[in-house]
Amino acid sequence: MRCTTVLALLFGVVLYLGMGALVFQNLEASEEYDKFQELLAAKNNFLNNHFCVSEPEFSELVKGVASAVEAGLEVDSLSTNFTTRWDVASAFFFCGAIITTIGFGNLSPRTWYGQLFCVCYALVGIPMFGILLAGVGDHMGTVLRRAVAKIETLFLKRQVRPTTVRVISAVLSILIGCLIFLAVPTVFFQKSEGWSFLESLYFVVITLTTVGFGDYVPAKKVPRDKIGIDGSQAGGLFFKPLVWLWIVFGLAYFASILTMIGNWLRVLSKRTRAEARHICAHAHVLRAHRTVEAEGDKMNPEEEARCGENKASPDLSSLPPSPSLPPYSTGLLDFFGENLAYIDESSDALSERADEKRRRPHKPKRKSVKNVRRLSKHEWSSKQARRPGEDLQPPSNPPTPPPDSLLSSSLTYRDSPQTL
Repeated sequence: MRCTTVLALLFGVVLYLGMGALVFQNLEASEEYDKFQELLAAKNNFLNNHFCVSEPEFSELVKGVASAVEAGLEVDSLSTNFTTRWDVASAFFFCGAIITTIGFGNLSPRTWYGQLFCVCYALVGIPMFGILLAGVGDHMGTVLRRAVAKIETLFLKRQVRPTTVRVISAVLSILIGCLIFLAVPTVFFQKSEGWSFLESLYFVVITLTTVGFGDYVPAKKVPRDKIGIDGSQAGGLFFKPLVWLWIVFGLAYFASILTMIGNWLRVLSKRTRAEARHICAHAHVLRAHRTVEAEGDKMNPEEEARCGENKASPDLSSLPPSPSLPPYSTGLLDFFGENLAYIDESSDALSERADEKRRRPHKPKRKSVKNVRRLSKHEWSSKQARRPGEDLQPPSNPPTPPPDSLLSSSLTYRDSPQTL
């Protein structure tokens, strides 16, 4: 990639970040200020109703509660018995958040030895999960391609245009994946966690894109007024491992979609470059034609009379040969179908390598001096190992004798008196 392209992309990303910062500032700053006003009103109300509690004592109590919440304790569980958050299911889900690089943040090690083990665990687990994700994505892509191929055959039997079939199959593959990995989990988490539809969709997209803010986590304890039963939402022993399996398949699907988008953009850039070369070549040919015509207009009258016969068809032998260019087409549907239909990065790379191997001239292998010496020694030893009468033996395939007619003619010619 060229430096100008990198700088243009960097400028675009920085501009996108600045735009997002301004939008989020205008959307979220007012909500934060409202929450601050509510907290300040609650503090003043508590101090006015409880004269025996001073403001420094209240501040110490708030600091203790805040530190407990930062450590991971739930405020609603203070009046009940202690329940740890590091049970088997939660610890398994935490390890899954490490190797998937999501990092929800609702559960994290607080001790120095836990943090050290977390670093070592991540360095080993993340590459392992990357290999697993590549394998799962490969198999998912194969299954999806087979399903879409069947859909394409159904459309082709009805004599639909191939480009239209490609567009329809690509759109159907994206819709099927979104239905399986986005719509169904959104409805499921809405029912099981007591979230709204927007909150569930927000959690699904943030999780599968490995952003993972941690503000919404499945099987997390939620307030009582939100679910209406109790303060805890039991996830069960197998709930979080099943959620992690959904994350694995969803990440593989999203990775394939993002790869397809990247490959589509790459093909788009290649197509744009080819069209630019096409236009430049046509401009070069047109400029050459104009140069020849201008030189013909500047000729003397004698030369014009001499070349009068060729005025109708001027000699363009001096022009550079125009390159063989494909016909220019601006069909939007064909362009979209050609670029969107099953662009595979690995197949492109393999095809490019195959083309490079075909273009390379095959150089004859040179025998090194050592190999020549070894061969000469081997031949000499094999000659010495031959038996003495081996050269006198008849060959295994003796030559075929000449026919009788030729033999008789040769004998006649030999016995004739004219021969000396």
